[in-house]
Amino acid sequence: MNSEIEKTDSKDEISLIDLFAVLWRRKKMIIFITAAAAIGIVLLSIISMSLPPEDSFLPNVYTPEAILLIDNKSSSGGLSSMLGDMGSLASLAGLSMPAETNYSQLAIFLVETNSFLDAVTDEFDMIKRLKIEKYPRAESRKELKKILKAELNSTSGTLSVKFTDIDPEFARDVVNFSVAYLEKRFEELGLDKNRIEKENLELNIANTYNEILKIEEESRRLERSVAFGTSYNSFPAITIEMNRLMLELEAQKQIYTQLKVQHELNRIKIASESPIFQVLEQAEVPDKKSGPSRGLICVIVTFAAGFLSVFLAFFLNAVSNIKNDPQAMEKLRGTNEK
Repeated sequence: MNSEIEKTDSKDEISLIDLFAVLWRRKKMIIFITAAAAIGIVLLSIISMSLPPEDSFLPNVYTPEAILLIDNKSSSGGLSSMLGDMGSLASLAGLSMPAETNYSQLAIFLVETNSFLDAVTDEFDMIKRLKIEKYPRAESRKELKKILKAELNSTSGTLSVKFTDIDPEFARDVVNFSVAYLEKRFEELGLDKNRIEKENLELNIANTYNEILKIEEESRRLERSVAFGTSYNSFPAITIEMNRLMLELEAQKQIYTQLKVQHELNRIKIASESPIFQVLEQAEVPDKKSGPSRGLICVIVTFAAGFLSVFLAFFLNAVSNIKNDPQAMEKLRGTNEK
């Protein structure tokens, strides 16, 4: 038993020695391939940095970022109830709806919609910039999804909008346009009820105030007509008209007062609650590239070339062994008899 183990150990030891011997015999090839790959990738990296970004095969890219804060606590209101109704209808139809949907997920969804992608494309002429010739709409949407991202930070609860391009100023403009588009869409969807109510109240207050001024001006006109003299027969009609104007003026003033009170209460409510959509940081022109990491690329290529050269050494050794083995050559030639 011990002798068998010793034979096995000796065979393993011999096999390791054989492997090392193969590597040693092919060491010049391994060193050459690895060194050539390392020098080549370094030179390519240097050349890529010296070329203009639009002509470089490995240009520097920049990724400006805008930080948004979206209040998902408000999702217990209109959106969640609407989604709940949709979920009930979907369950009746045998479909499934997400268990939890909030405004952050809505913002991420909007960034991937065709209307948003087309708006960015039209604003910045992305079809021409990306040099798309075939299927311009479909391909521009596909390419934009790769470089324009909305990501949720689960730790801070913030939402970041990023865009990657070789031109840092252009990338910043795209991000800020995207943020403005999302903010406008949230307003159009009517998700922030308090702010919509505030706008309606301000509009009604302005209309009521203008109506008060109009009635007062009409009252002064009647008073001037009386002062400058009118026929005795017209006094009753003027008196009735003045009473009507005074009643209407008093009603408009009461409406104005109620609207102002509601506006003040709404202002206090807004001050005590955070809005659904807030821009914490607009995108700025980045002064540091986000990629590529040329150092890491050089290391990866060098190691890959080293592994490839080792594999090539073993492959060449196997080919050499087959050529030196008559039986193996006969099998390859198909001349050995079964």
